[in-house]
Amino acid sequence: MILILLGPPGAGKGTQAERLVSRHGFRQISTGDMLRAEVASGSAIGREAKAIMDRGELVPDNVIVRMLDRRLAAEDGHDLILDGFPRTVPQAEALDRLLAERELELSGVIVMEVDEEALTERIVGRFSCASCGASYHDKFRPTRIDGVCDRCGGHEFVRRADDTRETVLARLAAYHAQTAPLLPYYRKMGKLYLVEGMAGIEAVTTAIEGILSGFARGGVHAKVMRAD
Repeated sequence: MILILLGPPGAGKGTQAERLVSRHGFRQISTGDMLRAEVASGSAIGREAKAIMDRGELVPDNVIVRMLDRRLAAEDGHDLILDGFPRTVPQAEALDRLLAERELELSGVIVMEVDEEALTERIVGRFSCASCGASYHDKFRPTRIDGVCDRCGGHEFVRRADDTRETVLARLAAYHAQTAPLLPYYRKMGKLYLVEGMAGIEAVTTAIEGILSGFARGGVHAKVMRAD
């Protein structure tokens, strides 16, 4: 089984991918991790990618596809989640060609739909304890005592530099410009499945489990919204 998880930044794709890995033994292929591993290994393709990055250029799709081809060969027989690729329609087309060459098939593309204003609020309000890393939110999960970590009693907190409204809106704009066109592409292929990403973590997991069960039976359960 080969899955792609899509959705705007902050939609919870990472959390759900971790659950698929722990519950079902999926292997997660992260484009970023794959690229760093190839560079660190000093492989021919890693050296090529490093030279490109050292020039301050983006690694082109054909190099990423060659790395992905090597990784698919190494993960033969395992269920996979593709993380960070494809992000554009040309990348999706390249992936289709690669899978066809390896006689593999994409099982489905699961899209986590969100209310973007609510999502922005959820991201912008995040902070964590500088000492123990416990996570909090200004509105949804504040500390029980203002300025004191519930877990360790620490008084110092940090926020991610990119958890600002301006940065989140820019990332959403990039998603709409580059990645959102993948939705009609995969809808036309009959591979697109939608889940309510603003629901609780357990509810999202349940919806995804329903999709997986449908794949196992040869058809997706009727209660799962399919983007036909």
